[in-house]
Amino acid sequence: MNRTDLVPFCGLPPLPGDLAWNLQPLLLGVMLAGLAAGWRIAGDRRLFLAGWAVLAAMLLSPLCGLAVALFSARVGQHLGVMLLAAPLIAASLRPRAAAPRELALAATAFGAALWFWHLPAPYRWTFVSDGAWWAMHASLLGTAVWFWQGVLRAVRADAALLSGLATASQMGALGAFLTFAPRPLFAPHALTTLPWGLTPLEDQQLGGLLMWVPGGVAFAALALWALSRPLFADAAPDQGPA
Repeated sequence: MNRTDLVPFCGLPPLPGDLAWNLQPLLLGVMLAGLAAGWRIAGDRRLFLAGWAVLAAMLLSPLCGLAVALFSARVGQHLGVMLLAAPLIAASLRPRAAAPRELALAATAFGAALWFWHLPAPYRWTFVSDGAWWAMHASLLGTAVWFWQGVLRAVRADAALLSGLATASQMGALGAFLTFAPRPLFAPHALTTLPWGLTPLEDQQLGGLLMWVPGGVAFAALALWALSRPLFADAAPDQGPA
């Protein structure tokens, strides 16, 4: 067995008081390379820096190690990536109109990535393979940025509304499924939650609630924003070229 068969990418499950930053050279190098690339292509560099800072906090902070011990911490990490970092990065990119079909594809890809990586077998895979860990975070971030960019640049407000409601529904369904499951589903946490005062089932239920409630609130806000877009557009005065 090699190292990745024994130790998750963020390290062994920490005990209370043992949390540490994840400063692996490979991760730092990827984050710096992404920062340099995004700096060149971003239309609004302030928004990009804000989004990249949130992403760095999710992956480099002690939350990364805590996510090895607790499923609920992993869910919180993913929500930070998908609902904070991704929208900021998407908003920083140069404007590009998104047709309803592209928005539907983005929402489908985002939902598929979310469900896939929170099913027991793929989830367990990320604990025994560094490649799977990278694939999980890259796909969640990439599809979320694609989705949020489509919503922000949607040609039609009703398409943004429908995609937001559909995404909120599937995220809520996954959260409810995890919350009401009668038994723990995630083997990597079978022995890691008790030091933190939670049984594996309680940890899973907390993770489901985090996905269900904050995720639902975020996408409800998105739906309201989509409904208000035509009103703001009509109220905004026309501006000629500078």
